[in-house]
Amino acid sequence: MSAALDPEHAEAVPRGLRPSALLLLNLGLLAFLIGQRWLIDWADQPALSAFTTIFLSIVLQATPFLVLGVLLSAAITAFVSPSLVRRALPRRPALAVPVAGSAGLVLPGCECASVPIAGGLMARGVAPAAALTFLLAAPAINPIVLAATWVAFPNDPAMVWARLLASLGAAIVMGWLWLALGRQEWIRMPSRAHLAHPNPWVTFHRSATHDFLHAGGFLVVGGLTAAAINVLVPAQWLDSLAGQVALSVLVLALLAVVMCICSEADAFVAASMSQFNPVAQLAFMVVGPMVDLKLVAMQTGAFGRSFAQRFAPATFAVAVASASLVGWALL
Repeated sequence: MSAALDPEHAEAVPRGLRPSALLLLNLGLLAFLIGQRWLIDWADQPALSAFTTIFLSIVLQATPFLVLGVLLSAAITAFVSPSLVRRALPRRPALAVPVAGSAGLVLPGCECASVPIAGGLMARGVAPAAALTFLLAAPAINPIVLAATWVAFPNDPAMVWARLLASLGAAIVMGWLWLALGRQEWIRMPSRAHLAHPNPWVTFHRSATHDFLHAGGFLVVGGLTAAAINVLVPAQWLDSLAGQVALSVLVLALLAVVMCICSEADAFVAASMSQFNPVAQLAFMVVGPMVDLKLVAMQTGAFGRSFAQRFAPATFAVAVASASLVGWALL
């Protein structure tokens, strides 16, 4: 029987790569080649140029870490037994939450990588509260991010400790809140049953392909939205708000949501906004890895719209509160 008619091979072909999608992709590339001269002339405008630059920077910056997360998630699905994953965490969910959050200290990666990893953990039987705590903590407290924060704020070492405590505290609080208030119907639990195969390497390939195509599409949607907002918001608005202490915290928190900067680089952006007070800069670094437009889009794709509509606003409020409390205490 040929591979084209073999059901096993047919299942292994991801939906995003079926012939109809490839045909549309080829037609799109052909249209681009035919109309590229007109497109170049049309794109030669400052606003559109800025939009393109911001969008590409978001996607290119996030993609390597997304691939890392996808590969790690696929490895968990293919090679780690559910019982081993569950034994790595305390049986009591209330204790599993801080342990999962602290695990972010040893796993380099950004927020784009954390979404497929958290989905893979849930699919292997980890309690959603613990997996979501890891999702929020890992991008903000891993060694690469803390080292980048230390380099970005060489004259203010307290900023590193403030970021660690505020981010880990917000992640743990959100885990406990989900444990206390979250409902099963609010979240679409990831399932990997359709990707399973007796050969673990086939399972690895299927899982990696599925996660990359799924999460990558929502990354593009989030990047397009963030680029549009970045272009439309006038820079002078920020300068006029920097002098208002309490309001500046909220302004930079909202700016972190729309700018979608990778957590490995956001400290340098925060340091460059020297017109804002240190607490506002801290809020920028705490909120960004937990709630930004591309991350919300990816969470919607991974766990459902009902989940994102509740989880993202709550996370934003908890992250701002945590950054404010820790910032005013340490900075």
